Amino acid sequence: MSIPIALAGTDMIGQARTGTGKTLAFGVSLLQRITVDNESGVAPQALVVAPTRELALQVSKDLEVASKIRRARVLTVYGGVGYEPQLDALAAGVDVVVGTPGRLLDLVNRRALDLRHIKVLVLDEADEMLDLGFLPDVERILSHTPDSRQTLLFSATMPSAIASLARTHLTQPVNIRAEHHDESQTVPLTTQFVYQAHDLDKPEIIGRVLQADEVEKVIVFCRTKRAAQRIADDLVDRGFNAAPIHGDLRQEAREKALKKFREGKVRVLVATDVAARGIDVSGVSHVINHESPDDDKTYVHRIGRTGRAGATGVAITLVDWADLTRWKVINKTLGLDFDEPVETYSTSAHLYTDLGIAEGTRGRIKDAEPAPRKERSREEGTERPREQRPKRNRNRRRTRNGEVLAEGEQQAKAAEPAGESKSEAQGDGEQKPRRRRRRSRGRGRGEGGGQATAESPAESPASED
Repeated sequence: MSIPIALAGTDMIGQARTGTGKTLAFGVSLLQRITVDNESGVAPQALVVAPTRELALQVSKDLEVASKIRRARVLTVYGGVGYEPQLDALAAGVDVVVGTPGRLLDLVNRRALDLRHIKVLVLDEADEMLDLGFLPDVERILSHTPDSRQTLLFSATMPSAIASLARTHLTQPVNIRAEHHDESQTVPLTTQFVYQAHDLDKPEIIGRVLQADEVEKVIVFCRTKRAAQRIADDLVDRGFNAAPIHGDLRQEAREKALKKFREGKVRVLVATDVAARGIDVSGVSHVINHESPDDDKTYVHRIGRTGRAGATGVAITLVDWADLTRWKVINKTLGLDFDEPVETYSTSAHLYTDLGIAEGTRGRIKDAEPAPRKERSREEGTERPREQRPKRNRNRRRTRNGEVLAEGEQQAKAAEPAGESKSEAQGDGEQKPRRRRRRSRGRGRGEGGGQATAESPAESPASED
């Protein structure tokens, strides 16, 4: 429906659920309208703005596949990587640029990206750019493009700010909605389950769900980066092939994890909400929400990673008691039937029957053992056994009246009983009185209080008074 309108050069607003082929809708018309290998120069003729790096990479990949015959030059620009490769590619010449708002605006300010020849501009996932605070950058980018351009805006939801953006920068746009107005925003082929679960029991529940029937690739969504890393580490400890993807990881690590997930080398991907927009992987059978999403839009985009392109999927949401109020708002907004989620534990019978989990399944793979603690091992040679250690040299220098004793006298001193040495010390004290140190706290107690006499060296200053 949208392809003929886009080919006609008309501005368009496309609203559809995630996974319904929006990239193909604007990609075909975009590639058809640009002129490949023109003599005018190296400036790009089409621009696609995406909210996340993952989505930008996915769109570029789809455009490269679709432009094999025409051989259009597609460049992806995003932050987190060096400028040199992107600057070199722009200098050599490109036909289509796909990028995130921040890096695009940076390249424009550097005068490395010329947008004066843009014929088609696409705003993909506009509502997500609004949520991430990119709308001011998007408006600055639009100001550098010609007024004669064609603008295509795609979004799963249509908040008021996006509608205002469309009224300002689009010329008589055609509105296309991929479903009826009374139809649910969620993918109908995705079976949804919502359970009220305790936070401490969620790792065990997830471990058992991963061993259910017809489980292939699974995405576990978390609200924070720290939670994503912790859950991924816990799943690896339980014997599952899992990998995290969140903002604290370097771009190379994120791309590597996503590539392994696409190739099937990683079975479970633990991601944050920011990565939800860019993950377009076929064969995702289950999506697990570790906690309730922040709002209905996040919920729609999370579970939209499964049940794509006509395939079926399963979405499981684990709602803690603290998130119950937030979930009820989401449930009411989307018109779902999970206003009161069933209280569920890892041993609940309905969990096994709902998801097809075999009886007796535990949250840890049988062959996997808990990872040992990182300690210094004597077997590895990092610490020698106690019996192999050399004996310590405990010889101490013995002195008497400030003078070091001879070696023979030290040995005799060590061999004497404690009682004899004590009496000898008293005898020596009678021949030569020992001088006591004057303590500062003893001042003011009397003139004779700071020194003991030869007849009574052990008496205190108080007894002399």
